Amino acid sequence: MIGQGGRIRPRHGPPLSEAVPCGGLGSGIIHAMVNLQVLSALGRLARTSPLPEPLPAGDWQGRRASMAAVDEAVASAMPMPADVRIAPITLMGAAGHRITGRLYRSEGADARACVVYVHGGGMIMGTLDGYDRRCARYASLAGVPVIAVDYRLAPEHPFPAAVDDVTDAVHWVASRADDIGIDPGRIAIAGDSAGGGIAAGVTLRLRDEGGPALAGQLLVYPMLDDRTPAPARPSRLLTWTAADNATGWGALLGERAGGPDVSPYAAPARAADLSGLPRAFVEGCTLDLFMDEDEAYAHRLAAAGVQVDWRVRRGVPHGFDVLAPRAWISRRAWRERAAFLRDCLQVADRSVPRGR
Repeated sequence: MIGQGGRIRPRHGPPLSEAVPCGGLGSGIIHAMVNLQVLSALGRLARTSPLPEPLPAGDWQGRRASMAAVDEAVASAMPMPADVRIAPITLMGAAGHRITGRLYRSEGADARACVVYVHGGGMIMGTLDGYDRRCARYASLAGVPVIAVDYRLAPEHPFPAAVDDVTDAVHWVASRADDIGIDPGRIAIAGDSAGGGIAAGVTLRLRDEGGPALAGQLLVYPMLDDRTPAPARPSRLLTWTAADNATGWGALLGERAGGPDVSPYAAPARAADLSGLPRAFVEGCTLDLFMDEDEAYAHRLAAAGVQVDWRVRRGVPHGFDVLAPRAWISRRAWRERAAFLRDCLQVADRSVPRGR
């Protein structure tokens, strides 16, 4: 299960059903192992909600606009848990600006623990509305309150704005632990994609600045490295492309992207020292642009003595769990993430049915 004292134990998804040919980069055909349940779901999604034409690198406005269609498709595919209540929250950032968020709490949740959640969106997009169902699902499955942070987006607010906002949110939760009934030793951070990268950067910053100490970090196919090379993976199955990635990092870092002067709080893969960090759950997908950087980060964490649970989702692309939430591999991923949160936050298992 969870590696102890730097040992890493990889966990894999189910056996793949079939090898299917996919148009690859360059000439020729690449035969990629693809999870057929997810492939089928992506086909249905394409028929009901046609995806926009690929956008050129740098067009962050077009990508942000297209996110609305994705959010609508996700909303239709992923039910809202009936046991979760949602409430708005507002806090003041250290720079004096307002940071909004939402609190997701399920019936019978362990109110002494808390997860601070950071949404994805390539650093340039993503909204709390688009993440309501995902955050509510974590709250329901893990049985712990979740606070989602509406952090500032690039390029209007380049680095370190997002990291500042999420750091401020963690400090806000910890500083009000007594008032809101939370144990300050039972706070975890979680995020997916760009949100996973921001969560990792905030975790590094909190370590360097002396806390608050986190109980765990859940990093779901995180965006960690601004130097990610062009992929050798099947281009038709990349739901986040090299052009998307260049757009996101360029918006966040400007001309510094890919150069020598990039903070590890912006791109955690650049951190020289990963010791002293809280236990981690890191998840990567074999048909994802981020697979190599996620795997490398997980192994570097383990080598630095961090307790790591490294999960490989074979035959699926970035965002598989929301694009195909009913697929077996997606349901398993949600259960395993929730189990990690319960374990690091010392929350009792509420025996959630396996089909959820």
